[in-house]
Amino acid sequence: MIPGFEKLVEERIKKAQKEGAFKNLEGAKKPLKFDDENVPEEFRLSNKILKNAGFLPPEVELKKQITHVEQLMENIEPDSPKKGKLQKKLNYLLTKLQSTRRNGSGFSMHSELYRKQMLKKLS
Repeated sequence: MIPGFEKLVEERIKKAQKEGAFKNLEGAKKPLKFDDENVPEEFRLSNKILKNAGFLPPEVELKKQITHVEQLMENIEPDSPKKGKLQKKLNYLLTKLQSTRRNGSGFSMHSELYRKQMLKKLS
């Protein structure tokens, strides 16, 4: 983190508190509502932070890539040389997704890999 940045943020937060910027906020003094109740309680806040930052679990990221390649294939001419390359990439992504599901541990939201990535992003 940039040196002095945390201090600057803290000062701005304290100034806003003194000016009353945090009074009467929607949802004040109410419990947080989490979108995914399947996430263990100790990971909920970090999950929300990562989700807001655009970080996705690996399996979801793979599905997103597959959808993108499928859309590219729909918009390309059938005899285009790029079609073969896209088909190979799609096959690779589908195989990768299937293999993660087959071995049981997979790339589920709570896999060890996801937890390591989450901790790495937060530190």
